[in-house]
Parts: sequence; C-alpha cells; structure tokens
Amino acid sequence: MAGPGTPLNAIEVQDVSKRFGTAADAVVAVEDISFSVAQNEFVSIVGPSGCGKSTMLRLIADLLPPSSGSISVAGQSAREARQARAIGVVFQNPVLYAWRSVRRNVELPLEVTGVSRADRRRRAAEMLDLVGLQDFARRSPWQLSGGMQQRVSIARALSFSPDILLMDEPFGALDELTRERMNAELQRIWESTHTTILFITHSIPEAVFLSNRVLVMSPRPGKIVIDKHIDLPHPRDARTREADRFFRLINEIRAGLQE
Repeated sequence: MAGPGTPLNAIEVQDVSKRFGTAADAVVAVEDISFSVAQNEFVSIVGPSGCGKSTMLRLIADLLPPSSGSISVAGQSAREARQARAIGVVFQNPVLYAWRSVRRNVELPLEVTGVSRADRRRRAAEMLDLVGLQDFARRSPWQLSGGMQQRVSIARALSFSPDILLMDEPFGALDELTRERMNAELQRIWESTHTTILFITHSIPEAVFLSNRVLVMSPRPGKIVIDKHIDLPHPRDARTREADRFFRLINEIRAGLQE
C-alpha cells in the first residue's frame, strides 16, 4: 500500500483475467495479469498475435469488463476514469469523420462535452500545432496521408488533456519509413506533454525505441512473462536505432518471446 505522499501509479492491474463465452466453450484471453505503469511513463506491450494485448488495453479503457481481478486508472476504477475523461484512446484505424474538417475532428470530444466554440478552436489549434498539422486544419481527412491522419487521431485523443493515452497498434498499417517518422513524432509529443502512455505493438524495435519499459506477453491465455527496463538515453533519434545497446535489447526481448 502506498504511504502518505507516495505518488499513485497511473495504471494498476491486479490479477486480471478475461474469459469470452461460458462453460466448456469459454476462451480465456488473458489470465492472472498484474502490472503497473507509473505516472508519465511510456510502457509498451508486445506478444504473439492472439495473446490478448488489445484485450488488455480495452479492459483498461473500460471498453470490456474483466472476468476477475481489479484495474485502477488514475487512482480510480477504469469506469470512473473513462467517465472523468482521464483516458484517451488511439486505435490502428484513425476513425476520422470524412464530412468534418481536420480541425473539427480534433474538436469533436470537446464539442460532445459542451466546451465553448472559442475554447474548442483554441485547443484544437494547440493540438494541431503539437502534431505539426497546423497548416492542414481546414483540409478533409481524405486529403491527408495515412501518417497525417494518425497524427490527427493523436491530436483528438489529447484534446481534452487525458492523464493516460492508450494506443492500440496505431502505426501498424503504415509503411516502415512512415512508421519510423511517426515513432519520432510520438517521442517528441510524449516528451512535450508528459502524458502516461500504454502502447500496444507487434514490433519489438518500435517498442524498444519508444518505451521506458517493455512488457512481453505469452501466447493465449496471455500472461506477462517479461518486464524489461529500456535503458536507452533520451532524446531518441536515428542514432538510437544504430546503437549496439538498441540491438541487444531487441535480441533479448526476441529471445524471451521465443522461449
């Protein structure tokens, strides 16, 4: 138990399991998972396809209920955190509305919660500046590249200043060069905002480049089998990807996955 003055973790997962279906037909997606994410930390989860990575993220986001165990987000239940808008979520598909401009897509969460038009515009302008798209505010989403659309999605998720940003393979559909540029952009955004980030990815190099820690999940039913501290210095850039330590960390995590 945390003592007086001890900062709360941003995310606390205790003995969480998720089963789909009942009786003999039940599928156990994740089983007895426990981990924490500190405030302002960047943590990635990697693992084989079908191991329950995205299920775990949806449990934390209160998009699914756990079958057992407990989840605390920003010092409250996952449901309370969602209702308090303490959680922002970015999915692999940007899910932008084609009939709304880039600016109005970013404004949408603020509009839904009744923020005034002037404040919505001011905040959207700040977020588009943060992701480097201030000159595209009036464009339609279909006029942007895939990487630019995902930056709009990140701007929208950050528009209401969530404590925690959950990202479910947001760059999985991008080509390798665009993905590396987006990794650098996300590092810059994280260092600027100090938002706690939990990031789901299939890519070990991406996880190592971005994270303070990498959690490795086993095949279904998913369990956390490795919790690896990433001791690469910040800021990280193209030279980080050429460092011997970068490759050693990738190989250590890959070996853990194979085991």
